[in-house]
Amino acid sequence: MTALVSALAALYIRLVLATSRIDVIGQDIPERFWQKGEPFILAFWHGQMLMMVRSWQTTRPIRMLISQNHDGEVIARAIGSFGIGTVRGSSDKNGKDKGGRAAIRLMLKTLKAGNCVGFTPDGPKGPRFVAKEGVAVVARMSGAPVIPVVAASSRRKVVGSWDRFVVNLPFSRAVILWGEPIHVPRDTDAAGVEAGRLKVEDALNRLSADACARVGMTPVEAAA
Repeated sequence: MTALVSALAALYIRLVLATSRIDVIGQDIPERFWQKGEPFILAFWHGQMLMMVRSWQTTRPIRMLISQNHDGEVIARAIGSFGIGTVRGSSDKNGKDKGGRAAIRLMLKTLKAGNCVGFTPDGPKGPRFVAKEGVAVVARMSGAPVIPVVAASSRRKVVGSWDRFVVNLPFSRAVILWGEPIHVPRDTDAAGVEAGRLKVEDALNRLSADACARVGMTPVEAAA
């Protein structure tokens, strides 16, 4: 059943991408890294996951951090059909370890090898649009910058899940919007990590509002 759901999800994503007019803004930002073979950390909100495969317009490999639960397995198989690798494991809603340490070690190893990794900083259980410190910790430990990216479409259905997951609909006017790299110095302290976390969070929320405005939609509401 998992394989069937994953295949249907991948098929739906292809339908949305094939029938929508998608503007990609700021792609020169990741392209600078792709062309030089330099790794970075891709960051996007959990609820905007559906269109993110369209953002990765390169043959350079990336591994996405995906939860170890059943939903994570469905997502891993679906994005795998687009050539995107995964790292399994994540923190819980309080940011505590739940398979996360091993995942972080593997992500650091991936970055050290010159490949990119991907995070949903508010995953796996929220609160939505609030970044956990893990993304800033990996940036500090690896020396790789975080590059935020968001997506929005003119036709959508917002699911009543914790992340207000956005189901982008076919035949939409859509936008993928990249932000500037965010660096967390290797020699920074806990306050510096927190500052990096806030920069990622603020950038994703600001870019999300911008992307929604570009397609005539209101941003999905943040957690109360």
